[in-house]
This record gives sequence, structure tokens and C-alpha cells, in this order.
Amino acid sequence: MYLEIVSPEATFFSSEVESVAVPGVDGEFQMLENHAPIVSLLTAGTVKIRIHTKSHLDYDKLHPEVKPHMVDTKVLLIDIKSGTLEMKDNKAIILAD
Repeated sequence: MYLEIVSPEATFFSSEVESVAVPGVDGEFQMLENHAPIVSLLTAGTVKIRIHTKSHLDYDKLHPEVKPHMVDTKVLLIDIKSGTLEMKDNKAIILAD
């Protein structure tokens, strides 16, 4: 599955991932590869990204405003204030504030 986290100003994250969990309006939910198409509003919280391996993540390509931290070698956390999520054709796009 491919994940992009973007704002009107910049792309904050863009990479292949195993899964992503997001703070939905009705609670956190997770999407895996081949998830059904969905559009959802997001609230303030943490986007939890499970990457294949740490070597798949290029920290130099992350936007300077992103302050990610790793829970372990495969889980990256990025805080957002709010946003919108679209998942379609095995690609998730988060438009974040």
C-alpha cells in the first residue's frame, strides 16, 4: 500500500507501507493493503505508520516540519491536528492540517 501525507503547502510523507492507523471522528481505525475505498474526516491525534523495514524509510525525504518518532523499528508516529483521508486503489492520501 502506498501512503502520502500532504498539506496545501507540502508533501510530508510519501512511501510504501504495510499499514496505517488514523484518528477518525468515531475513533481510531486501521487500513491494510487492498482496503476497500473510503473517505473519512480525521481529528487531532497520531497517524501510526507501519513500514516494511526501517531501511524503507528515507528520513532525508521527510518534510522538515514533520517530527516523527519511531515506536520500534517498524512503527512511525506523526501527529496531526485534523485532516481528510482518501483510500482508493491501494493508495491512501491524508490531507492534514
